[in-house]
Amino acid sequence: MANTSRSPGGHDPEITRPLSARALSARAPSPSPVPSPVPSPSAAPSPSPSSAARAAQDDTEPTAANDRLALNGMGSFDWDLDKGTYHLDDVGLEVFDLRADEFDGQPASLSARVLPADSERLDEAVALALREGHLTFASYFRLVCRDGTLRWAHTQGRVLRDRQARPYRIVGIVRNAEEELAHAEGMRTLAADRRRQTDSVRATTEALARAMTVRDVTDVLTDSEGLRRFGADGLALGLVDGDVMRLVAATEQPSAELRARDDLSLTHLADGLPLSEAVLTRRARFIGTREELTSRYPRLLPYAEEMGIEAAAFLPLAAQARSLGALGLFYRDRHHFSTEDRNICIALSSAVAQSLQRAMLFDQEREFATTLQTTMLPRRIPEISGGEVAVRYRAGRSGREVGGDWYDVIPLPGRRVGLVVGDVEGHDSHAAAIMGQLRIALRAYATEGHTPATVMARASGFLAELDTERSATCLYVDADLETGTLRLVRAGHLEPLVRHGTGLTGGVGVRGGLPLGVATVFGQDGYPETRLDLNPGDTLLLCTDGLVEHPGRDITDGIDALAAAMRAGPQDTEALADHLCGGRPGRLGSGDDVALLLLHRAAVTGVRTTRQMTQHVHQADPEGLTEARAMLRQALAGWGATELLSDVELTADELITNALVHTDGGALLTVELRAGTTPCIRLEIRDRSSVLPRRRTPGETATSGRGLLLVDALTGSWGVEPLGSGKNVWCEFPLAA
Repeated sequence: MANTSRSPGGHDPEITRPLSARALSARAPSPSPVPSPVPSPSAAPSPSPSSAARAAQDDTEPTAANDRLALNGMGSFDWDLDKGTYHLDDVGLEVFDLRADEFDGQPASLSARVLPADSERLDEAVALALREGHLTFASYFRLVCRDGTLRWAHTQGRVLRDRQARPYRIVGIVRNAEEELAHAEGMRTLAADRRRQTDSVRATTEALARAMTVRDVTDVLTDSEGLRRFGADGLALGLVDGDVMRLVAATEQPSAELRARDDLSLTHLADGLPLSEAVLTRRARFIGTREELTSRYPRLLPYAEEMGIEAAAFLPLAAQARSLGALGLFYRDRHHFSTEDRNICIALSSAVAQSLQRAMLFDQEREFATTLQTTMLPRRIPEISGGEVAVRYRAGRSGREVGGDWYDVIPLPGRRVGLVVGDVEGHDSHAAAIMGQLRIALRAYATEGHTPATVMARASGFLAELDTERSATCLYVDADLETGTLRLVRAGHLEPLVRHGTGLTGGVGVRGGLPLGVATVFGQDGYPETRLDLNPGDTLLLCTDGLVEHPGRDITDGIDALAAAMRAGPQDTEALADHLCGGRPGRLGSGDDVALLLLHRAAVTGVRTTRQMTQHVHQADPEGLTEARAMLRQALAGWGATELLSDVELTADELITNALVHTDGGALLTVELRAGTTPCIRLEIRDRSSVLPRRRTPGETATSGRGLLLVDALTGSWGVEPLGSGKNVWCEFPLAA
């Protein structure tokens, strides 16, 4: 409590401990009787009344006010700051849980009842009132009852001052604030529960709005956030399938022994289990004790004991008057469901039912679309000699929208095989119908024995003659796995990727033409052909753009990601196809349809094979040299011989240019990796001229004649081999052992 004393000079008393939890317990000393100095007659205020006069005046106050306070459960106190005495009436004693014989009228008797932390807070409130001249103060504080329990109390006081504004007395009330604060706490708890209910419903609704399939819905429900929204420790979701209840999701699985004794994953609706009962009655049931749960549903007893279930809620899931299933929530430490708890569970179950209905319809539509699409794709992939083929098709996440992606594997004469991947413009039944017709037409042209360029040109003409405005992209490969020679034609499609036996993965430069249908309309249906050598152990990848395109990203980023995934993928061809797209939608690409084809050339066990790549450079093709350089870079990178790249490229440029300039035809470039005791890179350029090249000695000002000098300086050895119809110029670049 406040400790008051008058200074010898007659100044106002210094208040060191104000009235509060501690202020009530601090004993105020008697004031010093030294009188104040008498001021001048013109400025001196009226003298303050003596203590006796003030007491006489105070004793005349009526007691009716105290009676009214007692009727309202309020006690009164009167603290004489000069005498240091404290008067507390009977109701005030009840507030402090004191008997009359336990209070001696001194503030110190109250000190043991008030918590120190609250005393400091109240001391500051009263000190502020005394120091700043405020008339009143008020605050809540906690006190300790005789049985050790805490009680909230409230005090409000009025500071009485004399004519010199000196405080001499504090009067006020004290009351029990438990009921008041309990009500306020209850209102705060209720408001918090309502906010939690609103936030939970909103968050769950937002999460379910993004769920497209039943699997998406179950993922939302069974993750940690889903359980937190329900406030549950476990969850089980069952869907109605005819007259049975099928458990489709659960956050915790029972032990194998328990499932062997009594498996509840598939039960009849008439079995009397809680999920089935919720479906049949369409009423939510909340069970607060394990005893009630196991007595009502005895089959759940071993499950409750094994999983520690103490309470449960079973909620029906219905939408548009159709029962979809039921949701079970399990709790390990709950024994009571408040009105707010029940409301939030029912509201969330309604949101789950709406989302499930939409997801089930989507699954049905997608199954229809996928079935329609797959019936138009090859049912059986033929076996090929010298390698293996793996194909995959992944339907887009767009309900009944049917895509135009396709693949095909066509047996060709001479133990060759034709590989096709294509994509018709659009995502509807019309695109699927065109895809089916185009696939059959292209297969027919290929089996007739036409060259790849002719097959593609005729397919473009076929599409242009159809009554449609759709176009299609396509990539066709004529593969001879015995020699490893591939002949590729591309119509506006993605270029393929190759993973070499060394693991190096990259794109293949394939010249392309316009998409099918468009090329014929514009009279540009001549498709250039690209040759590629697939070495033993290499894998070729053909795919549609759904595997590399993603909204808001550049397609080159998707191609780089696909190359990285292919490089890091397993060696087995089927496993690699699964790694890239099988059963893992969203891992690569967007939600578009995906067609993927892998061709792997088998390695010959126990035989050291020679690796080579071949490229034909046409005389009238301005891009021929560029494609030849690209092939050389790919070959040397795959063989780990990039240190020779500049020498090999420069030599090849010189020899190919000689063949194109000095002969009547093109040139056939072959680059070969030769192993053995003297490993090397062998370069061969064949042409149709029988005239052998000869070395010249050009003058200083000559602009030609230095080609063979350059070849001789860059290579380890070189020579010329006459052929029946032309010649072969070869050169070798030694490799480090």
